[in-house]
Amino acid sequence: MINVVWLRTFCTLVEVGHFTHTAERLHMTQPGVSQHVHKLEAQLGVDLLVREGKRFSLSEAGERLYDHGQAILGSLSNLEQVVSDDPPYTGTVRVMSPGSVGLKLYPQLLALQSEHPGLVMDYRFAPNADVEAAVARQAADIGLMTSKPVSAEVVSQPIAWESLLLVTPASVTDPNWEALMALGFIDHPDGSHHADLLLGANYPEFQHSQLFPKKGFSNQIGLILEPVSLGLGFTVLPAHAVEAFPKPEAICAYPLDHPVSETLYLCTRRDKPLPKRVEMVIARMPRWL
Repeated sequence: MINVVWLRTFCTLVEVGHFTHTAERLHMTQPGVSQHVHKLEAQLGVDLLVREGKRFSLSEAGERLYDHGQAILGSLSNLEQVVSDDPPYTGTVRVMSPGSVGLKLYPQLLALQSEHPGLVMDYRFAPNADVEAAVARQAADIGLMTSKPVSAEVVSQPIAWESLLLVTPASVTDPNWEALMALGFIDHPDGSHHADLLLGANYPEFQHSQLFPKKGFSNQIGLILEPVSLGLGFTVLPAHAVEAFPKPEAICAYPLDHPVSETLYLCTRRDKPLPKRVEMVIARMPRWL
């Protein structure tokens, strides 16, 4: 393999055309320049220069080496720039979160990408456990969770709080215990957890969500309120999911007398330096959420 330092010395000598001036440009001694060229010739087994006293010209092998050597040195220079370059508005940002947070955050990220087309937003909706696992194995740059992570590979900080809301059909004017029992529960992946938090803080009769007749289930965050809007049952959801529902006139949302909020944690991989584009997105998230 050709020594890059010797190659750079040779190409500079060809460009400058003088051993002394080449030594000055490279901050070397003149014998050092000559030594690099001799080592390169010995390694390749050819004469690169045709020496005529203090002057020289290129041999045919020297011309070929100079042509290809310039391209190699140029590529190495570009490689250094590519490796060290860390632009804040170029590259992919991988984000994962539960669905309700995604309904709030994803449109903001798309608006940012529209402003800076060099960005690529890779957004995945997933439950807390999957978000934590993805951040730990470096499959996601940013994770948002509604529970504090337990993995040693993940570091987190509280970034926002999201209210839980009781959601009934618009026809319900008094969400008392009897009305909820008559309606029945529209369940979802976090339904029992959300019901335990909000209903447990507001209804003395509440023990667990299985007390209610089960009237449906959906794991699609954008569809959970569809059966509620049709009068088929009630549910408990984070506020962002309720705000995103396209038919607000068909539902009623109640924070209840004792409001309950979930803490939203921003999670990243521990001890991994963040690219500037990821830092830029993280800096904007508090005002989006």
